[in-house]
Amino acid sequence: MGGNKITLTNQILIAMLAGIGVGICFNMLGPRAGIVENFLFGGLFLVIGSIFIASLKMMVVPLVFVSLVCGVTSMGDLRALGRIGSKSVGYYIFTTAIAISIALLIAVVISPGAGFTISSSAIEYQAATPPNLSQVFIDLIPSNPIAALGSGKMLQIIVFSILLGVAITMAGEKAGRTSEFFQGLNEVVMQMVWIVVRLAPIGVFCLIARTFAAEGLDAFIPLIKYFGCVVLALVIHALVTYSCLLKFIGKLNPILFYKKMRGAQLFAFSTASSNATIPVTLQTVQNRLGVDRSVASFTVPFGATINMDGTAIMQGVATVFIAQVYGVDLGLADFLAVVLTATLASIGTAGVPGVGLIMLAMVLQQVGLPVEGIALIIGVDRILDMLRTAVNITGDSAVTCVIARGEKAMDHKVFNDMSVGLLERRQS
Repeated sequence: MGGNKITLTNQILIAMLAGIGVGICFNMLGPRAGIVENFLFGGLFLVIGSIFIASLKMMVVPLVFVSLVCGVTSMGDLRALGRIGSKSVGYYIFTTAIAISIALLIAVVISPGAGFTISSSAIEYQAATPPNLSQVFIDLIPSNPIAALGSGKMLQIIVFSILLGVAITMAGEKAGRTSEFFQGLNEVVMQMVWIVVRLAPIGVFCLIARTFAAEGLDAFIPLIKYFGCVVLALVIHALVTYSCLLKFIGKLNPILFYKKMRGAQLFAFSTASSNATIPVTLQTVQNRLGVDRSVASFTVPFGATINMDGTAIMQGVATVFIAQVYGVDLGLADFLAVVLTATLASIGTAGVPGVGLIMLAMVLQQVGLPVEGIALIIGVDRILDMLRTAVNITGDSAVTCVIARGEKAMDHKVFNDMSVGLLERRQS
């Protein structure tokens, strides 16, 4: 009987498709949906979806903190930590630069802003102040690690966790009990993650249904070229760039990788948050792709914090789109400035929904474009945010696999076995 049970990944996929269908149907009904729509989408679905997101976010800080400490202590060789860290930064910046370059090329060729008419109701936008890059680096060190854990400041948590893991390693046998405590705590946290993950189909259905009920299809019509450019760039980057990275540098099978990433990608799409998806991404990378915890516990949270390829793609296409709408010609120096600014901005981009628009303001200001132009793309940004989050976590996982392969910290039997992994696990 158990052998015919639908896997969790397929349950999530079914829930996502059902949510899209239900959401679009209710959007088309409009005011006629009346009390039913208010009760479902403004009440029941809102509560369930919000609880699901909160449950995922609840797991992020303890999972990242405990996993990183365990990963560093299990690594033993602190020089290996330095290598993994430098490789992570290098690969993440490299893929982000490629992402923004692809986006700019596609946008220039297709010209999504050509012939677009600005309506008087779509020129108001108040941009939040983006963080100063120098302040981002200053804020890497938490003045109060407890406060950093409490507020979920991911870069500060990563730095503190690494320092604690290094200190435990350097203390040697005297810190044996502390190391054992974190190992046991890690097992407990993993079980908590699994409990939350089991509720995913319900949460995904509610989140997707609410999103499509609110957005519908009308928002896409005037922005169809812009939307298509972003999606095309996301697809090319996800399938071509990451495949080349896996195939030629990691010597790994990209097809197997994408098949095993499906569950995590569905999670990322439904939550639109790289940080909220960390528990699922981490479990997928370790249990489905065979990456050792010593590597995954560092590269996945770090990538969710600084690796924003999908966001960089949106910023590239949006910059060209807004420039064309306002009749501003961008030169080679402007395009180079966009590549550099968007790449560096990704370091300061938190992995939460909608923050890409804040960082886009920084990019637009860098090349002298009106920030008010962001208002033109807000209508479709929620759906694009979901898509680019899926690309972001795919990039985190691809880089993690490549680094693990180079560090000989990968179980190739697990990577090649389609039946292994958390999201395919069945309850006994």
